[in-house]
Amino acid sequence: MIQYSKKSFFYITTIFISLTLLVSSCKNEAKKSSKNKVESEIKTPENMIWVESKTFLRGAKASDKYAMPREKPAHKVTVDGFYIDVNEVTNKQYTAFVKATDYITVAERKIDWEEMKVQLPPGTPKPHDSILQPGSLIFNKNINAVANMNNYQQWWTWKIGANWKHPSGPNSTIEGKDNYPVVHIALEDALAYCKWANRRLPTEAEWESAAQGNNENTIYTWGNDSSILNSNANTWQGVFPTKNESKDGFEFISATKSYSPNSIGLYDMLGNVWELTSDLFNVNHYKELDISQPLLNPTGAKKSYSPSNPYQVEHVMKGGSFLCHESYCASFRISAKMGVSTDSGSDHMGFRTVATPEMLTSK
Repeated sequence: MIQYSKKSFFYITTIFISLTLLVSSCKNEAKKSSKNKVESEIKTPENMIWVESKTFLRGAKASDKYAMPREKPAHKVTVDGFYIDVNEVTNKQYTAFVKATDYITVAERKIDWEEMKVQLPPGTPKPHDSILQPGSLIFNKNINAVANMNNYQQWWTWKIGANWKHPSGPNSTIEGKDNYPVVHIALEDALAYCKWANRRLPTEAEWESAAQGNNENTIYTWGNDSSILNSNANTWQGVFPTKNESKDGFEFISATKSYSPNSIGLYDMLGNVWELTSDLFNVNHYKELDISQPLLNPTGAKKSYSPSNPYQVEHVMKGGSFLCHESYCASFRISAKMGVSTDSGSDHMGFRTVATPEMLTSK
């Protein structure tokens, strides 16, 4: 039997460990090289941008005075790289989809009361048939005063005949607005578009990763300076909801790319229209997470929960809209989020899509 001295044993063990680490490193580099090769061989889809894999701080930032409880606690997440639309899906893009598929959006369909009442408190009376007509929610532009800022129904109106082709009602049109974000899109409508385009909705984590751009811990897409909000995002100025001073150049919705992009070239990640994500909305979700280590590619809550809408399944929407003001929702921040029911659309909500290398190579 061969005998080794302590010195010889230490020497041999050191060589073995070094070789093991070298082999492991080579395997990791080969894997990384293989992944980079796949990505380099894929042509970036038209009107999309690659978002590098990174670890960043998701949720409320320490200096954010507008942060809501549902945005806390902030926590580290790691998100793999992906492609994302440069701007929100436009009327032109959605028109192409509808022409190719004859798709009919939720806002254009006959209302099924039996289906609707499941999402309402028990005993809710059925509205008159004259009201139960296809339509969508639009902002009431003629409101002069409000009694209570907590009652958002004061500035929202159910408009019969409002849909993506008629954003303000049956007498309105999207003619000449090809490059405006498509609105009055419910979750089902966005998912149908994604299926046709071989895309999907972003997770909340992916959305925040893209919004951060080259940053990792900022409140806004441009940094932490709130004084330049009006030159970087389409939001509300003045007294909400009665007076919009339009200091940013737009009273309501604007065409995409009307403001400067973030550090990686993405437009309108804040303001203009809210954007749908694939995550379920749960006001307690962050509080229930184990954040002792960075979360890898999180996909949201397992169950939807909002005390203000306990009977509805809601998804997270991000980015705020042209209606956001510091006195109301202050959702012109990366960490901000609200819930929207799966069958709801409005004139200030749209979406953008993402794709992964695996999706593009599996076609």
